Amino acid sequence: MERKRTLIKYLFSLLFLLLGFAYAAVSQTVIQGKVVDTVTKQPLQYVSVVFKGGRGTVTDSLGNYTLQSTGKISNPTIQISYVGYITISRPIAIGKEQTINLEMETDPRAVNNVTVTTNKRAKYRNKNNPAVELIRRVIENKPINRTERYNYLQYDQYEKLEVSLSSIPEKITNSKLLRKYQFLFDNKDTVSVRGKSLMPVYLEETLSKKYYRRNPEKTKTIVTGQKQVNFGEYIDNQGVSSYLNRLVMDVDIYDNNIPLFTYQFLSPIADLGPTFYMYYIKDTVTDENGRKLIKMYFTPRNTNDLLFRGNMYITLDGNYAVQKLNMFISKNANLNWVRELHIDLDFEKSEDSRYHIKKSSVMAEAGITKSGASGFYGSRTVSYKNYVVNKPLSDSVYNGPSLVKLDKAGLHTDSFWLANRHDSLTHTESKIYSNIDSLEKMPSFRRAMAIATLLVAGYTSFGPFEVGPVNAFYSFNPIEGFKLRLGGRTTPKMSKRIYFETYGAYGFKDEKWKYFLSGTYSINNKSIYEYPLNFIRASYQKDTKIPGQELQFVSEDNFLLSFKRGKNDKLLYNDIFKLEYIHELPSHLSYTFGFKHWQHQPAGAISYSKVDTTGTVAVDHITTTELSGELRWAPHEQFYQGKVYRIPIINEYPILTLRFTAGVKGLFGSEYNYQNLNLRVEKRAYMSQLGYSDLVLEGGYIFGQLPYPLMTIHRANQTYAYQLNSYNLMNFMEFVSDHYAGVTIDHHFNGLIFNRIPLMRKLKLRELLSVKVLYGGVRDENNPNLNPALIKFPSLEGTTTSFSLSKEPYIEGSVGVGNIFKLIRVDLVKRFTYLNNPYIATIGVRTRFKFDF
Repeated sequence: MERKRTLIKYLFSLLFLLLGFAYAAVSQTVIQGKVVDTVTKQPLQYVSVVFKGGRGTVTDSLGNYTLQSTGKISNPTIQISYVGYITISRPIAIGKEQTINLEMETDPRAVNNVTVTTNKRAKYRNKNNPAVELIRRVIENKPINRTERYNYLQYDQYEKLEVSLSSIPEKITNSKLLRKYQFLFDNKDTVSVRGKSLMPVYLEETLSKKYYRRNPEKTKTIVTGQKQVNFGEYIDNQGVSSYLNRLVMDVDIYDNNIPLFTYQFLSPIADLGPTFYMYYIKDTVTDENGRKLIKMYFTPRNTNDLLFRGNMYITLDGNYAVQKLNMFISKNANLNWVRELHIDLDFEKSEDSRYHIKKSSVMAEAGITKSGASGFYGSRTVSYKNYVVNKPLSDSVYNGPSLVKLDKAGLHTDSFWLANRHDSLTHTESKIYSNIDSLEKMPSFRRAMAIATLLVAGYTSFGPFEVGPVNAFYSFNPIEGFKLRLGGRTTPKMSKRIYFETYGAYGFKDEKWKYFLSGTYSINNKSIYEYPLNFIRASYQKDTKIPGQELQFVSEDNFLLSFKRGKNDKLLYNDIFKLEYIHELPSHLSYTFGFKHWQHQPAGAISYSKVDTTGTVAVDHITTTELSGELRWAPHEQFYQGKVYRIPIINEYPILTLRFTAGVKGLFGSEYNYQNLNLRVEKRAYMSQLGYSDLVLEGGYIFGQLPYPLMTIHRANQTYAYQLNSYNLMNFMEFVSDHYAGVTIDHHFNGLIFNRIPLMRKLKLRELLSVKVLYGGVRDENNPNLNPALIKFPSLEGTTTSFSLSKEPYIEGSVGVGNIFKLIRVDLVKRFTYLNNPYIATIGVRTRFKFDF
């Protein structure tokens, strides 16, 4: 009986449960419809539609929504809310399917209810903040507002880049020494910037046609016109143009990061914008076409970070696009020299109801001090016209390099520029070209530039011949003692085809003469110091070299390199004949073919010896003949061409270098057969607010049997300077390898941590972190410890001083502080492996000078 009662109880329970489900299915409420703006009739997406007091949904990109109940509804009302609009409530019928279309009106009171103040304002929060909700809508809609949303796009672009001297003191302009240059001072602009008197000194204009194709993705720029001032032979005018355009690049507000002054500034509508910015809705405004916009103010949470503050105007037609933007950097931002930076962007609505950028203007002022009247003022204005959307073009338009400059681009007359400029030049701007042309022809200006070139680059001209570099005239080391050197080279004034370079040097301790002589033939009839290179060079050098020392932007005999730490007693006497062909292509792909006959003798602590049937014998010298080929690819490479070296303008693009060298036994007395393959990859990786890292990956492998002096002698540094491409706690000739792989990471935090520490924040110091790891080794066939017929590793007082990397990788790391006095970097370097090697330093302080923004 009890079991029967229990069964009946469960059956009734199941029946009531089924009846509940049936009732719920019958009484389910389904609401669907569309939400649009009451004025524009444009659909509104992400509008919140909820059962009052219950669950809800949001509209899709077309403004459509569907809302279903899952249980009993206590309040027969739906509520529709959206940032900047009046909230709507509508009654509904419970248990039925119904369609409710809605039109929403903007609410000025809703967008004016935030007062921006700097004193005692409420704690800022992202949660339940209508301004943050709106900016998230802007971020979510970035894909439909970018150029990449189109299959095809083309437009005309005009750029104007101008640099001026601002507010020059009258004591200078009225100086008797500068009386000849009064025509420059008379050409002043007192209108463009309120309170500033500007004297233009540089102007560059570019007209181009831009093409974009999404699939396969390709951007093509055809430069149809280009014009810039020319300061003459003493300045790399193309390098100046590249450097200035690198400092102030195109501003795309829809990118997460905006590149300026070699840094990456976080966009106010970046994906991580709400983490680093604060937003405030200030007003609802109407543009000249009657469209309603929300005016939003944004400001950094930390004013020392590389962020902006300003106002943006956001459309309310469902696009959530930026229609106008005015922003500037905080005066507290961790930047050197830059006093002000303003960016103005204007967009216009196109036929497809999207917004295209119409004009971009970037204006910056820089000076030695943050305050003060005098300084430099620069501006870059870009205007855009004649947009054509989704018009397919033939593949021939997109094929080839991304940037093409027409041959006639720099040859246009004034009438062409008058007809094709998007904006006319002001009276002051129109006189820049003629003024700088007159300046460049003045003998006094040429003399001043010659003196400046001597002080900066170390060369001074005597007609068709230059003497220098001055910093190599005198040096010293333990082997040669005092070393005097004098040299020079010819210039294009003598010939654009044939160039000669030479020097002579004498060491007063070893009492030996050294010298160098080269002859170069320019195939493209251009300067061999001007891109793109295309020449053949033959040279002969009889001089010394420290094995394992690799230098950048300085010569071997630079006076400052004479000061070294530890035992600096390893030297080679070299006799080198080289024949090389170098060809650079406009795409920044270059190749080099070379022939090298090299004979060298050891000096100082280095001595060559090996074991044969008669015992240990001394080796006086090594002779080798090499054939080589190198392939280098540096897409979008930019640099400033100095008198001797190219100074790179680093960007985000990689640089790849592949080199193959073959030693040929028996060719001109060569003693060894071997093949050496090397690959090097360099890349700067930008990480937004985390700073950036300079990465280097390299590796090499040598095939064949050869003595250690012909193997890879790893780059070492025994100076007190911090060298980026060398191992700063490795001794010269300490490690050699016939196969190796290495990685270097040099990370710059740009003040990420110090900006939050009061004292550090005022000093504008910047944190640095570096690590260098090197794997390598010597195969048994090339190991002198296992093969007595090979030249032994060098030793000092019976202790071996050169080694292979067979046990573990060589590792060193450093922590540093940069931007000291805006110029100095100091690193504390620590060596982590091979700590028992003789005559080494395991820790040290190294410095480096660098001009940076």
